[in-house]
Amino acid sequence: MQLKIMPKKKRLSAGRVPLILFLCQMISALEVPLDLVQPPTITQQSPKDYIIDPRENIVIQCEAKGKPPPSFSWTRNGTHFDIDKDPLVTMKPGSGTLIINIMSEGKAETYEGVYQCTARNERGAAISNNIVVRPSRSPLWTKEKLEPITLRNGQSLVLPCRPPVGLPPPIIFWMDNSFQRLPQSERVSQGLNGDLYFSNVLPEDTREDYICYARFNHTQTIQQKQPISVKVISVDELNDTIAANLSDTEFYTKSSRERPPTFLTPEGNASNKEELRGNVLSLECIAEGLPTPIIYWIKEDGILPINRTFYKNFKKTLQIIHVSEADSGNYQCIAKNALGAIHHTISVTVKAAPYWIMAPQNLVLSPGEDGTLICRANGKPKPRISWLTNGVPVEIAPDDPSRKIDGDTIIFSNVQERSSAVYQCNASNEYGYLLANAFVNVLAEQPRILTPTNTLYQVIANRPALLDCAFFGSPLPTIEWFKGAKGSALHEDIYVLHENGTLEIPVAQKDSTGTYTCVARNKLGMAKNEVHLEIKDPTRIIKQPEYAVVQRGSTVSFECKVKHDHTLIPTVIWLKDNSELPSDERFTVDKDHLVIADVSDDDSGTYTCMANTTLDNVSASAVLSVVDVPNPPFDLELTNPLDKSVQLSWTPGDDNNSPITKFIIEYEDTMHEAGLWHHHTEVSGTQTTAQLKLSPYVNYSFRVMAENSIGRSLPSEASEQYLTKAAEPDKNPMAVEGLGSEPDNLVITWKPLNGFESNGPGLQYKVSWRQKDGDDEWTSVVVANVSKYIVSGTPTFVPYLIKVQALNDVGFAPEPAIVMGHSGEDLPMVAPGNVRVTVVNSTLAEVHWDPVPLKSIRGHLQGYRIYYWKAQSPSKRNRRHIEKKILTFQGSKTHGMLPGLEPFSHYTLNVRVVNGKGEGPASADQVFNTPEGVPSAPSSLKIVNPTLDSLTLEWDPPSHPNGILTEYTLKYQPINSTHELGPLVDLKIPANKTRWTLKNLNFSTRYKFYFYAQTSAGSGSQITEEAVTTMDEAMASRQVDIATQGWFIGLMCAVALLILILLIVCFIRRNKGGKYPVKEKEDARADPEIQPMKEDDGTFGEYSDAEDHKPLKKGSRTPSDRTVKKEDSDDSLVDYGEGVNGQFNEDGSFIGQYSGKKEKEPAEGNESSEAPSPVNAMNSFV
Repeated sequence: MQLKIMPKKKRLSAGRVPLILFLCQMISALEVPLDLVQPPTITQQSPKDYIIDPRENIVIQCEAKGKPPPSFSWTRNGTHFDIDKDPLVTMKPGSGTLIINIMSEGKAETYEGVYQCTARNERGAAISNNIVVRPSRSPLWTKEKLEPITLRNGQSLVLPCRPPVGLPPPIIFWMDNSFQRLPQSERVSQGLNGDLYFSNVLPEDTREDYICYARFNHTQTIQQKQPISVKVISVDELNDTIAANLSDTEFYTKSSRERPPTFLTPEGNASNKEELRGNVLSLECIAEGLPTPIIYWIKEDGILPINRTFYKNFKKTLQIIHVSEADSGNYQCIAKNALGAIHHTISVTVKAAPYWIMAPQNLVLSPGEDGTLICRANGKPKPRISWLTNGVPVEIAPDDPSRKIDGDTIIFSNVQERSSAVYQCNASNEYGYLLANAFVNVLAEQPRILTPTNTLYQVIANRPALLDCAFFGSPLPTIEWFKGAKGSALHEDIYVLHENGTLEIPVAQKDSTGTYTCVARNKLGMAKNEVHLEIKDPTRIIKQPEYAVVQRGSTVSFECKVKHDHTLIPTVIWLKDNSELPSDERFTVDKDHLVIADVSDDDSGTYTCMANTTLDNVSASAVLSVVDVPNPPFDLELTNPLDKSVQLSWTPGDDNNSPITKFIIEYEDTMHEAGLWHHHTEVSGTQTTAQLKLSPYVNYSFRVMAENSIGRSLPSEASEQYLTKAAEPDKNPMAVEGLGSEPDNLVITWKPLNGFESNGPGLQYKVSWRQKDGDDEWTSVVVANVSKYIVSGTPTFVPYLIKVQALNDVGFAPEPAIVMGHSGEDLPMVAPGNVRVTVVNSTLAEVHWDPVPLKSIRGHLQGYRIYYWKAQSPSKRNRRHIEKKILTFQGSKTHGMLPGLEPFSHYTLNVRVVNGKGEGPASADQVFNTPEGVPSAPSSLKIVNPTLDSLTLEWDPPSHPNGILTEYTLKYQPINSTHELGPLVDLKIPANKTRWTLKNLNFSTRYKFYFYAQTSAGSGSQITEEAVTTMDEAMASRQVDIATQGWFIGLMCAVALLILILLIVCFIRRNKGGKYPVKEKEDARADPEIQPMKEDDGTFGEYSDAEDHKPLKKGSRTPSDRTVKKEDSDDSLVDYGEGVNGQFNEDGSFIGQYSGKKEKEPAEGNESSEAPSPVNAMNSFV
């Protein structure tokens, strides 16, 4: 079925209230097209109470529309106003607006009166409100003589303003001669009537230029009253003033003593107040008293409306906005000070001028239809409803049989064209009136659709879509909606159709996109219109700015990433506190970020990222808190001063958005240490006072610092100085010591008290001493403020009892503690006796001695010191300096160990006692010898003159024989081709030998040698070396013979060709990025018995090129896995041959170059060695 307009509007949920408001606006905007006949409608008029500027021309507006266009006429003060007879009055062409030219001549007062406009055509007449035209007035103050006012301190005062009556009423304010507003407070304030009220006066209120100003906004003029002079004097001054000026001075005699409050305004205990509905209710109470009273407000039997109540003028004025009848009642103001309280009750009555409940609406009917005009209004008192037709009271208007009046309703039945007219409803009471025009237009008109055809609507997905179908027709057409070219019907459960023809899709989806057709029908015809709907993706903020806390001076960045429909172009703007960003180069905006550099306190606030498209907008906000160290505290004040305490109070500075955690209080002693601040105490960040303990005789000055999580503030300004009274010292000096600097004195030292600890002037010290073990009385001396005293003529190193007491001009400190000291030390007199040495081993000896008598030490025993040295060898005896070593043993030890001695050496030592003065005499020298030790390794080992079956060894003796060498031990063993070690041979060599030849060795064999020396203490460290015997000449000759055989030459050529092919394949694969697995092929043909030689078991000869055969430096090794090193020449393979030098054929070619493994030679039967040969080379590739 098709969706049709129902007589009633569809009911909507509360969540669609904004939509309802929009639709109501659309309904009220539906009008009769201007090309159709219709009665006049007033479209614009001047306000009911029209105050004009007398310096400008008078313009009284009256605009109307209708078909045919209406004509206009005016009445003034209830009678016809003939504008043609007044040359100063003209009517604007095509309009009813009057223009009265008073700037050329004439006065505004001449045209003061009540005007009403009538717009008329053949279908009826509409009338305007009664427009009361009055010129504004700003009269001058009347001349008056204002006497100076003299009054006592504390009295109340009211300075009257009494401005001239103006139109509209002026705005009142008080200023001085310099046009500076006078400061107001709870004590001094301006009343609603413009008077200036003083609850009590102070001497600073004395001035001669209290001036009341009246500003008339309409004429932009300011008038001023004569200045008022006020003088506030004390009682003594007042007596003289009375005598001299009593005859010409107004004198206030009220008491200036403290007194409870009394009201200056309003008077009495109760008053009444009447206000109209919708206005602002202003209630005022101003009281005088000493101390200044505080004002409170309550509503009896009710509460003050929270969102509509405001306090002005330091709570002396209560304001309630948009007042209604429910705000009637009793309001009570209470004035209170320390001496009492009073109250005043204001009875409020809210009246109401008429206001609309339902204003009449234009009515379009077709011939024979019925209809109603309803006019309902309310007010207090209830307004009277009266009807007019075409500006004439309906009671005397021509009769119309289709019309019936029933109070606030006119009922029309079976109307005809002659029933067309304009009806006026007037609702009035004593406080005002309402006038509304509503026409009845009888037409027969087929439907027409006013919405432009093919209108495109774009809507964000999941939001309501409203498709307009503004229509007109008489009788009222019915509306149907279709979707799509095939005209599929719309169902009521998905769509909502409103009386004005609008189709609502409550939740538009992507599939809602398409073409919609609106069809309007009545009995006279049909009209239709197509509109188009597109659904867009919503704009979303996918990355919102985040709350940020930054320190002042740093940089902060807010991110805002927006996702939107690709057919829409968003604009992204940033706001600060809902306003534009400051015009500051520190603010940088790019695509997704807002960056603020060098952040300041003013940058704190809420930053909003707003993304707008033509269809929607989204926003996200983040708060920026700028933090920093607190501002310094201020207003430091010292109170409650006592001898040893004072109270310090302060006002915290701004915490800069980071709560203050603590306050640090420091002090300065300006008497003793000016400019140096010391820590005194710390208090919680919630405190603003601290009770400070003080020391006597200090000129204190304090400062306070605040600390939060960011850091510590700068110090506050210093407080006032506070000097405490002097007192005797409450402590004695610390670190008292008695030590002699010479054998016959006692130096007494101490740490002096600082000026802060002196507690008074004249700081001195009483120094007392006596021998500890004697019966002497205390000897005392008073010295100035120094840190030591020297007692002379004392015996050497005698214990003394010492005490140092502080005193000043007030008295002595408490009895000091006694400390023990000693007179000066002297060098010990006796050497340690019975020195004994026990040799533990070849590098360690133990020394014992007997302690010396304590009295002979003559000082504090610090320990014993051993001097020892080694006897020099004959080659070094000519040296003058003997290197002595020293070991010190702390305290009273009588033995010690001497480590690190050299074996087989001759040592001498002595022992001395040590005190604070130095060393005593040395004991008799003691001599001891260390036993033999094992020698170090021989200094060198070389193998020279290798032959076929012999090797010669040469060596140097150990650098540290550590005894007498008894013999050398030589061990050696062969190493075969598999790197296995052969049987070990052990050989003893006399100690006097440095050369030895080994004979009967195997030819071309590697040997490893182990060589070390021996003493009677044992064997020393060994040195190792390796060497190879030379090759047998017969074998070499036979190898040459085989190499010259034809069959062998052919075989080697085949092998060479095969190698060449392999190299070419390897080269091709390498160029292709592959690797040629030479190692894998060689390993596949290798003898599994062959083991790679260990890296430390021999050396190999390597050759860099196959042409020059130059050997590389000795010691370079072939890798144990037999792979070709990457850095080797591409023209050669790795040589795996044994020995130092490679083997060559007679023609100089290197025949062992490509050998990949070693084979044993069964013909020779020698398992211990082998030589590279052509056979080996051949076997490598078989």
